[in-house]
Amino acid sequence: MNMSLLLTAPAGGSGWIGIVIMVALLVVMYFIMIRPQKKQEKADAQMRDSLQVGDEIITIGGIIGEVVSIRDETLVLETSHDRSRIRILKSAVGKVNRPEEPQQTEKK
Repeated sequence: MNMSLLLTAPAGGSGWIGIVIMVALLVVMYFIMIRPQKKQEKADAQMRDSLQVGDEIITIGGIIGEVVSIRDETLVLETSHDRSRIRILKSAVGKVNRPEEPQQTEKK
């Protein structure tokens, strides 16, 4: 049996099937990888823009402190009881710990 006959693609529309599969893979990859990453980046940017003086934050490096002042791209943290202050970039904020307001429960 001739091996070259087994390795050749059948004539016809098989080229279109390959293109459709590639496009489908790109669409699936967009919805699985790129879209959630964009949503997370948007949520992080909104969290950093909503920072207020007095918020307790945790930086991406693990430093915990209270926001003392905020400027355009930087903020100043007070980190301990002896009032040590550190100036960091807003992009270094990993998490904001805001005290939650007590939820009022309805009585029946």
